Amino acid sequence: MNGGACALELRKAGFGVMALAYSKGMALGTPAPPFSLSGIDGQTHSLESFADSEVLVVVFTCNHCPYAKAVESRLVELQRDYQDRGVALVAINPNDAVAYPDDSMEAMKVRAEQRGFNFPYLRDDSQEVARAYDAACTPDIFVFDGDRRLAYNGRLDDNWKEPAAVQRQDLRLVLDALLAGKSHDFEAVPSMGCSIKWS
Repeated sequence: MNGGACALELRKAGFGVMALAYSKGMALGTPAPPFSLSGIDGQTHSLESFADSEVLVVVFTCNHCPYAKAVESRLVELQRDYQDRGVALVAINPNDAVAYPDDSMEAMKVRAEQRGFNFPYLRDDSQEVARAYDAACTPDIFVFDGDRRLAYNGRLDDNWKEPAAVQRQDLRLVLDALLAGKSHDFEAVPSMGCSIKWS
């Protein structure tokens, strides 16, 4: 199903008008932009907070987008499966919480508890971090190697809507390759989701 058909189906399902967007494809090798953001745990998390991790996955996401919600359980499973292998995942919500109160810090705490998030969930109130990463959609996934240079910016897998129908788990292939000291051998497909809600 193409992006336009997905958006049409979501509108028919009562989600309203969805501004569909795609990840822009940050250049491979780009250093991870620094950040220092408050998390739902009351702590401040920075790029340096993950210095001990061999690989860092940064996911820009939110609470209300159906695309983002559809992959939450897959992100939880991924962190569970890879945390002992040196992979850290951090989720960042950059959406305007004034216009979209479902994305407020308090709502994030509730969502994370409901969905069993096992990774830090941070608020980018200024949206400066999302702009530094040139993030465009939720979810927008960035993978950085041990030197914190970009190894991947693309989709999680090949079926956002139906987990049981997934044929290729792109993000897991990338992580497996990095952990083996290799590069992934396929062209990244952009992630697809709701546009980030800029202030």
